[in-house]
Amino acid sequence: MKAALLLSLILLTACGTGLAPAAAVSPGPSQGPASAPRIEQPPVTPPTAPGTNLPAFACADTGGGKTGVANVVAARVATQAGYDRFVLQFDAVVPSYTVKRQASPVFASGASGQTLTLSGTSGVLVRVHSATGANTFTGSTDITHGEYPVLKEARQTEDFEGYVSWGLGLSKAACLRTFTLTDPARLVVDFSTSAG
Repeated sequence: MKAALLLSLILLTACGTGLAPAAAVSPGPSQGPASAPRIEQPPVTPPTAPGTNLPAFACADTGGGKTGVANVVAARVATQAGYDRFVLQFDAVVPSYTVKRQASPVFASGASGQTLTLSGTSGVLVRVHSATGANTFTGSTDITHGEYPVLKEARQTEDFEGYVSWGLGLSKAACLRTFTLTDPARLVVDFSTSAG
């Protein structure tokens, strides 16, 4: 009986239980023979980086956003390999918006009936509903970047009765993509700089 029990223990020890350990054990820093083993956690997959998994460029008007009131806190432009970018940043959610292409860079200036002509030969109107920047936006309302391939000028054309509009002057008609980001809340409009 003792021999059978001893044989069972030897077989279990040699074969193991077949379960993989949840964490790897490795020796700790060299502190002599009495040092305790160090337990390492399994690797964690890092979060997806912002700006990945973006929508495709399309030659079409777009819209979206969420129901809610928000304040505009910043407007920015940038150029990257393959696209020029316009960003509106809000203090809460990105409210309802439309992004509409137009054949010229001429925009109505709010409810005044006057028009503004921006740099370029084509245009896009970004209009946000249930928003204002009257008490929160302190940046430039006319951003000009002649060295960008497509986006030449971004100018606020309206901030009145819950509507904020920005006219974008383009060097040519360009396909675009729009998407929103959180933390902070941003509406992003990219213009393809690829030929064709």
